[in-house]
Amino acid sequence: MRNYKLLNTVTGWVIFGVALAVYTLTLEPTASFWDCGEFIACSYKLMVPHAPGAPLFLLVGRLFSLFAADASQVAWWVNFLSGLSSAFTSLFLFWTITILSRKAVCAAGEKPSASKLVLILGSGAVGALAYTFTDTAWFSATEAEVYAMSSFFTAIVFWAMLRWEAKVGEVTADKWLILIAYLVGLSIGVHLLNLVAIPALAFIFYFRKYKPSLKGAILTFCLSAAVLLFILWGVIPGLPSLAGSMEVFFVNSLGFPFGAGIVAFAILLASAILYSLYFSVRRNNRVLNTAILSFVFVLIGYGSYMMIPIRSGYDTTIDINNPEDVMSFVSYLKREQYGDRPLLYGPQYNAQPVGQEEGPMRYTRGKDKYVGSPSIKHVYDSKDLSLLPRIYSDKPADLQEYKKWLDLREGQKPTFAQNLSFLLNYQLGHMYWRYFLWNFVGREGDVQHAGALWFRGDDSGIPAVILQNKARNCFYMLPLLLGILGLLFHARKREQDAVVVGLIFFFTGIAIALYLNQPPAEPRERDYTFAASFYAFCIWIGLGVPALASLFRKLWQHKVATAAIATAVSMAVPVLMAAEGWDDHDRSERYFSTVSAKNLLDSCAPNAILFTHADNDTYPLWYVQEVEGYRTDVRVAVMTFLNTDWYINQMMRPAYDAAAWPLSLGEESYRQGTNDYLPFVERPQVAAGIDLRQFMQLVQHNHPALQVQYGQGTTLLTFPTKDFYLDVNPALAKSFVPKYKQDSISTKMHLQVNVPYLEKRHLVILDLLSSNNWQRPIYFSSAIPVSDYIGLDQYAQLEGMVYRIVPVKTESEQEQGYVNKEVLYDNLIHKFSYRSLDSNSVYLDENYLRFTASTREKFALLAEAYLQEGNTAKAKEVVDFCLAKMPLDTVPPDYFTPRLIPVLAAVGEQEQAKILLDTIGQETQQQLDYYFAKGALFDREIQLNMLKLQNLIIAAQDSGMQEQAVALQQPFMQYLQRMRQ
Repeated sequence: MRNYKLLNTVTGWVIFGVALAVYTLTLEPTASFWDCGEFIACSYKLMVPHAPGAPLFLLVGRLFSLFAADASQVAWWVNFLSGLSSAFTSLFLFWTITILSRKAVCAAGEKPSASKLVLILGSGAVGALAYTFTDTAWFSATEAEVYAMSSFFTAIVFWAMLRWEAKVGEVTADKWLILIAYLVGLSIGVHLLNLVAIPALAFIFYFRKYKPSLKGAILTFCLSAAVLLFILWGVIPGLPSLAGSMEVFFVNSLGFPFGAGIVAFAILLASAILYSLYFSVRRNNRVLNTAILSFVFVLIGYGSYMMIPIRSGYDTTIDINNPEDVMSFVSYLKREQYGDRPLLYGPQYNAQPVGQEEGPMRYTRGKDKYVGSPSIKHVYDSKDLSLLPRIYSDKPADLQEYKKWLDLREGQKPTFAQNLSFLLNYQLGHMYWRYFLWNFVGREGDVQHAGALWFRGDDSGIPAVILQNKARNCFYMLPLLLGILGLLFHARKREQDAVVVGLIFFFTGIAIALYLNQPPAEPRERDYTFAASFYAFCIWIGLGVPALASLFRKLWQHKVATAAIATAVSMAVPVLMAAEGWDDHDRSERYFSTVSAKNLLDSCAPNAILFTHADNDTYPLWYVQEVEGYRTDVRVAVMTFLNTDWYINQMMRPAYDAAAWPLSLGEESYRQGTNDYLPFVERPQVAAGIDLRQFMQLVQHNHPALQVQYGQGTTLLTFPTKDFYLDVNPALAKSFVPKYKQDSISTKMHLQVNVPYLEKRHLVILDLLSSNNWQRPIYFSSAIPVSDYIGLDQYAQLEGMVYRIVPVKTESEQEQGYVNKEVLYDNLIHKFSYRSLDSNSVYLDENYLRFTASTREKFALLAEAYLQEGNTAKAKEVVDFCLAKMPLDTVPPDYFTPRLIPVLAAVGEQEQAKILLDTIGQETQQQLDYYFAKGALFDREIQLNMLKLQNLIIAAQDSGMQEQAVALQQPFMQYLQRMRQ
């Protein structure tokens, strides 16, 4: 027994070391795209990220950031936290599998023989290493996201429950339950996914303490669900909501100062807990005492959330939702800004509200009391409500996606069968089982909606760019088959344990997919949500070792030899997964996410205001400014956040080297519920246009001329014309408008708003434009859609990865701005960095290639601008520089690449232009054939390649290669017909 414990401990730590070494070697050295930049910045300075936050992750991340020798190493250390967490997940998974494997191969109390010892340790090693190299776990382990630490809590909680099971009957057994409660409380501060493991833990308790029966199983499930809901709703938002209600009562009704209700609530809660503990001790009620202590330790772990309102109270530069008081904190916890989705019963996508009713009161902190406003809830006719409403989103993009999965007819209410079909085919099949197969069968590539790769067969019809994609991994079904073998073995040997693992697998996978009720259009793949489910399946992969050994014994009776052979054969599974996955999970030399952020900031003049669009052009900026202190004179503003009062208030405060925004409207004009949107109501008096500054004054004074009646006793401000004028002093603009455009500077800027109503963010942009008086440069990230410019795209000047708003109107109504050649040349050639884009060893996934495509576009625009003025030498220099820094063999051709071909032809490189045209044309047609065969899910890839083919035809015509243009037109028309069909 002593040898077993020693070997089990040592082997577990060896597995940990292997996992940690792998993750450390493949760790991204800086901030990845999506949420990583936000989490690293918020960890480094303990700021408030997007709801519902991850305070424990941030606190531990802050601790790890202290190991950095300088600011440039902070990202690596916070990323290392994920790698370390994932390595510990593999460690506790190993010990979990050895516990379950020993129970399956040894009788109760039996000392493992040599052969069984090999099987137990081999099963743990194979299963833990298989998880180490799963696509989802490896991805999460190399970046600063919460899912690696979340998986760690799932692993340690499940292991701790198995340890309790082994200690039942001992005096100190209940300490394991209290430890589990504390770990559950801590996990809330990382992610709520861990809570869904509670039913599985309950069944371990039930199977160990009681004789199993159907009635007992149902009761256990119901009680565990009640505990889960109690923590999910009763503790996490429930206790703060109750504290908030008491706070409002004490302040508004009793006249106490702010905070009195919170203090009273804390005293009452502490008193209730202390009395309950006293009562349980006095009555010698062990169950009640353990339950109360568990509740206390859940609260202690949950206490990490106090960081959110505390740090928000200091007005940190990243302070999402500004949850500094109990009322805004409750809204933050409930993720109210994201709305809600129907789960079991509710309206479908084409349901029309028949009215509205007042919901619960929402309170905001006023001058001396809380100001309440009722929430509005839509009311629907009962015939428009459905059970299991899966087809619920009325967003235009989602409606198009629904039609790919269902035969939806205009105006027809979706049937229950259609809802069920969407659930099974999309929400479960596409958004869970496809991810499951990615991890245990193989993956076709990294484009969104890529399917499973079962075998490497005839590759003749597959384009080279897809075959060469580093994310194209094939495991030949070996992990899946070994896991199924382990599942069957487990069910035969230890049915109850198999049920428990099955519950973990179900609740962390299928149940989450049911709960999320995902819409059909997602901005990226969501496999990271189900990492704990894949962890559970790896338990069965490990148990495939003794299952395989039992099959080998039918051929060879030598037990130690068959155990060793089974372990060796099974070890081929994680080895294969590691070999296939290394090149697309190795991020050790990948820097372009933060390089692109610095390029974006370097595109801006000093003291600029920069509008950004979404996560990937915002969060890396937050990282380089907050952590590395890079270009903190530029004030970054996220367009979507500008629809909220708390974010506008933040913009009106200085931050680092950036001054406050010069807005003319005050806080009252931007308060939530005021000027959330201004509908267009035309007034004949100003049909020809109105001065923008005059309009802002009317809004500031809530002028009756702009008011319209909306509902009973409610008025809204409107905008009376879509034509606005802004007087311009040309002398102020000459410093940033190129010399050859200074004669075009407008003395009166004419802005034609192209939206049906002004959102709060549009009002802010107009306010900024009117009050700034060209003192601070105003930029739009080139990632922002033209529709968000509200007409300002005609006054845009391209200076890098941004468009600067200038009082010079573009000559063509179809073009977005014009090119400032001198500034753009200096930025692209001298200032910008293109680190690692010329290296074949660096894996650039779909997100990175979107940014490289945008960069290529800027090179093409600059080269075309030089050609238009007859400067072929500069045009050639720009194209050569672009192809040298972003070679086509490392950064594949995108739909902007064809624009380089006419430039090459014009500067004397006709042969290179022809080769490039023919090569891209052939590759594009191969990709179109491939994606058309794959189906409508890949319409984005089809559209991008159609755009590339169209641009190739234009490039051929502009280059004088009419024969090639005609040759491309015929397949283009055929593809166009297939698109219409």
